[in-house]
Amino acid sequence: MNYQHLDTPIGTLRLVSNGAQILKIEFEGPYNTHAADNPDSILINCADQLNAYFAGKRTCFDLPLGANGTPFQQRVWSALAGIPYGEVRSYKDIAHIIGHPAAVRAVGAANGHNPLPIVVPCHRVIGSNGRLTGFAGGLKAKSHLLQLEARLMHQTAAKAPIKSA
Repeated sequence: MNYQHLDTPIGTLRLVSNGAQILKIEFEGPYNTHAADNPDSILINCADQLNAYFAGKRTCFDLPLGANGTPFQQRVWSALAGIPYGEVRSYKDIAHIIGHPAAVRAVGAANGHNPLPIVVPCHRVIGSNGRLTGFAGGLKAKSHLLQLEARLMHQTAAKAPIKSA
């Protein structure tokens, strides 16, 4: 396993790869063991793309991903990856998207086990009532990510040329 730590506006992230794919993005905390950095080209690319995202210069990621999970989790994570930048969906929306409308709690559990937060945008999933719910990095980090995306979307819309009739 290869590791690289990345300081971001929402805290330090630990990026993990097997040399061919990104396997995990973890929020550093007192519960994590601090493995020494030994970045490979995949991790360097991931760090560059995350830095560009936080700088408001990237709205999607192009990385080889290798998240391990059950077939159900994989379907949920695939649905998360389809949520457009700057938009949100509810757990109920995701349950419908994957064809299991009654599996809202299971979708929440799969969302909570997403090993690739930010890149697979689990932060874009909110409660049906519009409230922010759990996030591995905490609700303050989730709010920061959603505000970053909303701010960039607003700036982009403001720069768009006005079309005349």
